Amino acid sequence: MNESVATAIIGGGLIGAAWAALLVHHGHTVSAFDPDPARRADLAARVQRLRGQLQELTPGKAGTLAICETLSAAVEGADFVLESAPERLDLKVSLLAEIDTLAKPGAIVATSTSSLLLSDMTRDCRVKHRYIVAHPFNPPHLMPLVELFGSDAAVLERADAFFRALGKVTIHLKKEVQGHIANRLGAALWQEAVHLVESGVADVADIDAALIHGPAMRWAVQGTHLTYHLGGGPGGIRHYLDHLGPSQERRWASLGKVQLTADVKKMLIDGIEREANGRSVADLEAERDRFLIDLLKLRDHL
Repeated sequence: MNESVATAIIGGGLIGAAWAALLVHHGHTVSAFDPDPARRADLAARVQRLRGQLQELTPGKAGTLAICETLSAAVEGADFVLESAPERLDLKVSLLAEIDTLAKPGAIVATSTSSLLLSDMTRDCRVKHRYIVAHPFNPPHLMPLVELFGSDAAVLERADAFFRALGKVTIHLKKEVQGHIANRLGAALWQEAVHLVESGVADVADIDAALIHGPAMRWAVQGTHLTYHLGGGPGGIRHYLDHLGPSQERRWASLGKVQLTADVKKMLIDGIEREANGRSVADLEAERDRFLIDLLKLRDHL
């Protein structure tokens, strides 16, 4: 799918701006809308900055970006609508229902929701089969992953081709679940990381260092299942499960449950402030993006 696709971006925040940058970079015609006038005013500049990062990876194409004053102006004529509004069920329900009345027949409507269920969000929509979840990983213009879920196989096939043409790696959920796949895995890991802080096992910075310099390096090449497969040596996962499975079950049984009480929140905030060591959120985002760009360049040469 190399031809230009008329695409609407609904929501001009972090996710919407990144989607817009990626789409314009790949030569698509993009119409964007956000109800906040201030966000509309600086959207083009933010998209241009993100396009600069993408240019480091691949030469861009001559896509276009139009900032629209109304939702209807953005949606009309679009073949693909990407909704990235704030993560509130009431807002998603009303917004997707309104898009349903505006989108042309045959248009696909994708929501970037990170945790809400498609069946809940589309309860007031008439043409439900054209709605899908297309959940990116942050920052969406750089991170390859897009999680897809929907009820119509033909719609999902079109969406899959659309995102793969943008250089994305798509995965498909067989059934909907809160948080999809990646966020559930991330939530499970962070729960234990917070438990380790709460129980006094280690500081925030050391827990992050354990991940960065340990499992995360392997996970960038192979997922957790293949990691344990290799952990079984020549016998692979069969040997691991037979001989080390009981020790894994003991670790699972010892994992902690935590609540974000005021004390726990303070421990996390204080620990992160020490780890950040004066670096602002913008500084940390720039460090992250610089590393991701270099990592993507390396991946392309493998």
